[in-house]
Amino acid sequence: MPLTRLADTLKNKIAAQTPLKKQLQASQIVESAKEFLLEIFGKEQEKNIAALFLKNRTLTISCANSAVAQEVRLRQQEIVDGVNNKIGKNEVDRIRYLL
Repeated sequence: MPLTRLADTLKNKIAAQTPLKKQLQASQIVESAKEFLLEIFGKEQEKNIAALFLKNRTLTISCANSAVAQEVRLRQQEIVDGVNNKIGKNEVDRIRYLL
C-alpha cells in the first residue's frame, strides 16, 4: 500500500462534501464577518463586537452592551449584504446578536 502525503489526504477530505468542509466554510465566513465588522464599526469598537459563529445561515454576533446591540440591529441588512459581498456568495441570511 503506497503512502499518501498528509496534505493530499486533508485536501481530499476537505474537497468531499463532509462536515469538515462545512465547518471550514463557516469559519471562513466568520473571519470575513469579523473583517467587515471592523471596517464598518472601526477599531475603537473592536472589543465591543465580535462575530462568533454561523449556523443555519444565521451569523451570531456578540455585543458588549445594549448600545452596540442596537447599532447592530439597525445595520443588520448592511452587515448581511456586506458579509455576503465580501465572501462572494449568499451564505448569510440573518443576524443574531447576544449581549
